[in-house]
Amino acid sequence: MTDNSLFQPYTLGSLTLANRIVMAPLTRSRAGAGLVPNELAMTYYAQRASAGLIIAEATQVSAQAQGYQDTPGIYTAEQIAGWRKVTDAVHAKGGRIFIQLWHVGRVSHVDFQPDGAAPVAPSAIRAETKIFLNNGFADTSEPRALELAELPAIVNDFRQAAANAIAAGFDGVEIHGANGYLLEQFIKDGANQRTDAYGGSIENRARLLLEVTAAVVKEIGAERTGLRISPVSPASGISSNDPQPQYNYIAEQLNALGIVYLHVVEGATGGPRDVAPFDYDALRQRFKHTYLANNGYNLELATTRLTDGKADLFAFGRPFIANPDLVERLKAGAPLASPNPATLFGGGAEGYIDYPTFADAN
Repeated sequence: MTDNSLFQPYTLGSLTLANRIVMAPLTRSRAGAGLVPNELAMTYYAQRASAGLIIAEATQVSAQAQGYQDTPGIYTAEQIAGWRKVTDAVHAKGGRIFIQLWHVGRVSHVDFQPDGAAPVAPSAIRAETKIFLNNGFADTSEPRALELAELPAIVNDFRQAAANAIAAGFDGVEIHGANGYLLEQFIKDGANQRTDAYGGSIENRARLLLEVTAAVVKEIGAERTGLRISPVSPASGISSNDPQPQYNYIAEQLNALGIVYLHVVEGATGGPRDVAPFDYDALRQRFKHTYLANNGYNLELATTRLTDGKADLFAFGRPFIANPDLVERLKAGAPLASPNPATLFGGGAEGYIDYPTFADAN
C-alpha cells in the first residue's frame, strides 16, 4: 500500500468519499445573530470540500447546550435554513458533510444559559477549564446536577437535532461524546458521582451516550450516524479511573447499534498522543465498522496506520484552517501554511476564508 491509498475513494455506509482524509470539527465562533451559520460559513466549508468528508463544527442541540460565544445551533428554523446554504455549497463542489451534535453540559457559563440558569451536569462538580466569552476566556460557572426526569428530554434534543440536520441537507451526523462535554461527563467518574441508573458502574455511566445514539439511529439510520470519543484526553478538565474497560464496553455497544463510524481522539485532544496508556487496537477489534483516527496525524503517520490496518479514515483538524486545499497539498507534498492564532475564534473573514490555496499563493 502506498501513500496514494489515502487519496483513493472510500465507501462509508451509502456514501462514496473521494478520499480517506476527513476535516475534523473545528469551533471557530463565527455564527451570526440567532446562532445561525452565515455566508462566511458557506464559503469556508465550500473551500474545503475536497476533503473526503467534512465534519462541521460542534453545533448545539438546544439553547441549554451552548458553552462558547457565537457557536451555531441546529434547533431553530433559522439555523436549519442557514445550514442548508452550507450543505448546498459543499455538495455543489462534490463534497460530503456531516454535522457534530453537541451539548457542553458543565463546560458553560450562566451568560449562555436560558434565564441565566446554572449549566447542567451529571453531578454538581465544576469543570476546571475556560470558555470563550465576550471575545476572551473566562472560567466556567458552577453547574447543577441533572434530575433523572430531565434526561429523556436531552435524549430527545439529540434526536430532534439529527432530524433537523437531515432537513438541512447534511449527509449524516456525528454525536459528540468526547472532549469533556456532557455525554463524556456521564461516562467518566471524575465528573459523574451519581448513584442512580446513570452513575456508578461502567454500564450505567455509558447509558446516556448509548440512549442518545440509539435515538439518533432510530431517527435517521445507522448509516448516517457517527460518534466521537476521547478515551484518555483530559480536555475540559475531565478524568477517569477506568478508561480501558469503559471504552471497550462502549465500542461493543456501538458496534451492536451499527453506527457507520467511530471517531477516536487518540491521546490528548490537540496534544500528545501518549498522554496516558490505552490500547486503541482493542476498540478496533470490538467496533467492526469504520474507524476514524484523530490527533496529531500527518501524511506519514496516516499512511503507516492505514498500511498496518489500524484505521480506515484520518481526521485532520488545525491543518485545514490555513490550508483549504489540504488534500491537494498532501497529495503533492507541498508545504503547509500555519494558521494565525489571533483569528482562530471569533471575528469575520480574516483568518477564516482568506487563506489562499497553494496554487494561488505561488
